[in-house]
Amino acid sequence: MSDAVTDTAQAAKRPPAAAGPSASGGAASASTLKYPRVLLKLSGEALAGPKGFGFDFDVIEEFAREINEAVELGAEIGLVVGGGNIVRGSQLHDMGMDRVSADYMGMLGTVINALALQDVLERRGLETRVMTAIRMEELAEPFIRRRAMHHLELKRTVIFAAGTGNPYFTTDTAAVLRAIQMKADVIIKATNVDGVYSADPKRDPNATRYDEVSYRDVMRDELGVMDQTAITLCKENELPLVVLNIHTPGAVSRVIRGERVGTLVR
Repeated sequence: MSDAVTDTAQAAKRPPAAAGPSASGGAASASTLKYPRVLLKLSGEALAGPKGFGFDFDVIEEFAREINEAVELGAEIGLVVGGGNIVRGSQLHDMGMDRVSADYMGMLGTVINALALQDVLERRGLETRVMTAIRMEELAEPFIRRRAMHHLELKRTVIFAAGTGNPYFTTDTAAVLRAIQMKADVIIKATNVDGVYSADPKRDPNATRYDEVSYRDVMRDELGVMDQTAITLCKENELPLVVLNIHTPGAVSRVIRGERVGTLVR
């Protein structure tokens, strides 16, 4: 019997009160959310915290609390995580490695991060699935769109790993692609800054933060929100993007409820 059939049969046996994260305030309130289905993009570097490499589990716990709050609201959450804290393909390529091999190594780094996130989330009681664009069944499920949609409908947090499965594409592009495939209502890009600025605020004290900016302006002014391929995909599919500081408590949940946090790109 397939996983999807088994999951459906199990779901049918559950009592109505267990259909969502919270019988009183979880799935029952999902229809009131501005963004019921969300694709959250996390950078690999964010998982490293101030260390800059590897894992900072205090920081990952912080992210897990944000995700848990969003799930308790009744939102369906998909995650795409980068791999820069483990290995960055572009850096290996700059050092002389073949670009295709370097990019595949970067994809494997995202799988390591996905498994770390899964462990922390499940220790908080969340049901999760890791789905990879490169087949490795001993570790995770292969990405199958209908199966991923089924997991989300059952309120499982789905972590998409290994990028698009193809070299030359960033995890930003992978995040937008998965958001479109999952029919997400918004992409939330969680960063270490509180929005989109006219210049790098760490280098230019006069940089201006935007409350809202168009995709056209992002591409024209090269604001560095995401790579051009990802931004173009968002624009063509009219998919809104919110850029926020993941270290701001409750930021993700506030966006899902419709509050203005960070910068809205549309």
